[in-house]
Amino acid sequence: MPGDAVLPGSPEARDPSGSPWSSGVVAEGAITGVEIPPSESLIVAGLPEGGDVSSSGGALRQIVRVFGENKLAVVGLFVIVFMVLFCFAGPLIYKTNQVNGQQALQFSTQDSAPSSGHLLGTDPSGYDLLGRLMFGGKNSLIVGFVAALVATVFGVVYGAISGFLGGWVDALMMRFVDILLSIPQLFLLIVLAVIFHPSLTLLIGVIALVAWLVPARLIRGETLTLRVRDYVQAVRVMGGSGSRIVFRHIIPNTVGTIVVNATFQVADAILLLAALGFLGLGLPTPQTDWGAMLNDGVNYALTGSWWLIYPAGFCIGIVVVAFNFVGDALRDSLEVRLQQR
Repeated sequence: MPGDAVLPGSPEARDPSGSPWSSGVVAEGAITGVEIPPSESLIVAGLPEGGDVSSSGGALRQIVRVFGENKLAVVGLFVIVFMVLFCFAGPLIYKTNQVNGQQALQFSTQDSAPSSGHLLGTDPSGYDLLGRLMFGGKNSLIVGFVAALVATVFGVVYGAISGFLGGWVDALMMRFVDILLSIPQLFLLIVLAVIFHPSLTLLIGVIALVAWLVPARLIRGETLTLRVRDYVQAVRVMGGSGSRIVFRHIIPNTVGTIVVNATFQVADAILLLAALGFLGLGLPTPQTDWGAMLNDGVNYALTGSWWLIYPAGFCIGIVVVAFNFVGDALRDSLEVRLQQR
């Protein structure tokens, strides 16, 4: 009869096909005796309505998807991989002498233009310039990657400890960072390169010495916000040590900032090494890098020897720009807001 309550599972609560509308679930506050269409009953009951189900996927898949949307970053990543293969695997295919100047002069002439025997010509010492580009690029990339790694690791640990401890310890540690930041990086590099005999290991240490300051400040700022989070306070209550909190909970939650900054650190290290090499304070001969090759080419710029300048300058520019593109894309990919897209 009208007004009577419709009991779940009764014949009256079924559609002509015999399927239950509410499956025995009555939403709170629902008016009995009123028939509710299936789609509306699902909404009232708080269940998802039919249609497409969106899923953000795993975190790694989300990062890759957002990164792939940035075409410049994809091109930049391709350039980085190509240059790494060019500098490290290239000498195994295109074999040249890059360590003995007298032997190099036996098979070539000084400052010769590009030819079939020497695709990019030779430099004033008789070295094949294409092989020299690989040889110098290998040193430049090694310094860039290793110096960035050392600077990032030390800066992250230093900044995390400073931000976690806080108080006068944080103030003292950050004032030391401010003092070093007030000194021009290039000036400090020149002083250290003049005092000590340049070598590959020394240049890595010198560049890392001035590069760790930026990640230290970035991670310190992240730590100041992370140390008051609920999960950090829970570890404190459970008796977790400070080192466990820093290395197991705070630093892993700053991985986005660390990865993005590390890509920029590589580009900055390559530029700093190129600046030192251009000023004649880079690797001693027969070792070389792209900056030293530019320095050698400037002396012959007025003679029309373009092959001594443009290849090295092109490699420096394209690698640095590629790392910047990749860093920008990683920053967008690791952004928390974009992971919810």
